[in-house]
Amino acid sequence: MASAFVRGAEPAVRLLPGRHRRVAAGHPWVYATEVAEIEGEFAPGDLVRVVDARGRFLGRGYANPASQILVRLLTRDPGERVDRDFFRRRIAAALEYRRRVAPRAEACRLVFGEADFLPALIVDRFGPYLVLQTLALGMDRFKDLLVEVLVELLQPRGIYERNDVNVRLLEGLELRTGHLYGDFDPLVTFVEHGLRFAADLARGQKTGFFLDQRENRLALKDLAPGARVLDAFCYSGAFALHAALFGAREVVGVDIAPAAVELAAEHARLNGLADRCRFYAANAFDELRRLAAAQEKFDLVILDPPAFTKSREALPGAVRGYKEINLRAMKLLRPGGFLVTCSCSYHLDEASFLAVVMAAAADAGRVLRLVELRRQARDHPILPAAPETYYLKCAVFQVL
Repeated sequence: MASAFVRGAEPAVRLLPGRHRRVAAGHPWVYATEVAEIEGEFAPGDLVRVVDARGRFLGRGYANPASQILVRLLTRDPGERVDRDFFRRRIAAALEYRRRVAPRAEACRLVFGEADFLPALIVDRFGPYLVLQTLALGMDRFKDLLVEVLVELLQPRGIYERNDVNVRLLEGLELRTGHLYGDFDPLVTFVEHGLRFAADLARGQKTGFFLDQRENRLALKDLAPGARVLDAFCYSGAFALHAALFGAREVVGVDIAPAAVELAAEHARLNGLADRCRFYAANAFDELRRLAAAQEKFDLVILDPPAFTKSREALPGAVRGYKEINLRAMKLLRPGGFLVTCSCSYHLDEASFLAVVMAAAADAGRVLRLVELRRQARDHPILPAAPETYYLKCAVFQVL
């Protein structure tokens, strides 16, 4: 199939002198600003070779001149063909990794793009159903083949496409959702740590659920017993329900989306925890201020906001947002209480995130002890050569 994408001799993207080091060290992206010249002709999405300034082979990947990321590398083996067998091997390797690190997870990420050496490909599993995202033009051209391979390897009941992510627009791709395989209700249920949840594969956030926080929710096990808990930005209540499961005496969940709050309440009923859980719709920033003004106190506060920035240019505003919610949360905590605070903004790195929380503590007049620093779940592996694959920070503090 891949051979149809190449016209005559395989085009070569030659990098500027000295601009090969990041790619040679393992990063799979080649930026347009790093390129000296392109030898040969190609259409957007075609496969090309990438070579350094001296012509030494660095890798082969798909190219798109419309994107700032000109090439995304698929292989560094000059003899490896990018064909059906290639994708089958890569996906099978990704599945084997999940069998080792998440053997009991009904819902998890099966393919995590660059970290699984399949740039711009996301595959999530919710029980017998899969969700597929092809977020770049080159990967999107293999979509039918990818569905065939996934059906062959996993025999799912259905596959749903969630290609409604705005990053596709930067690749010149349309936004699409719908069934790719099977005919099924996209509202599906699954079990996580003994709790039953529903995920809306068609309309839910991300691919229907925040799978990357699965392991971090277990961090509540020793913090929740007997606690009064506030879960801000609660979405469909996953953190809140885990707190109740682990013995919290009262759980309050707040989210700006009424539909998310309704689903959270339904999850509480579904799991027999409604007597200890209360969810309502409100702007979390405003509600944190209101609760503090009302002198409400909690033993455990959870902050899991959406990404406050999608670009480095917007970082100063994001920093202000993170600082405000953490400061407000600390004022709500009883001395000795615990703060579980998260950031999924890649552009706010770990050190900067911790510095923001420390600045909030100084302004709140509180002292922090770092209990634990966590990251995204193991089914979202981090490729150190590509720091973009490390985006989720989750810090557990005791607030004194």
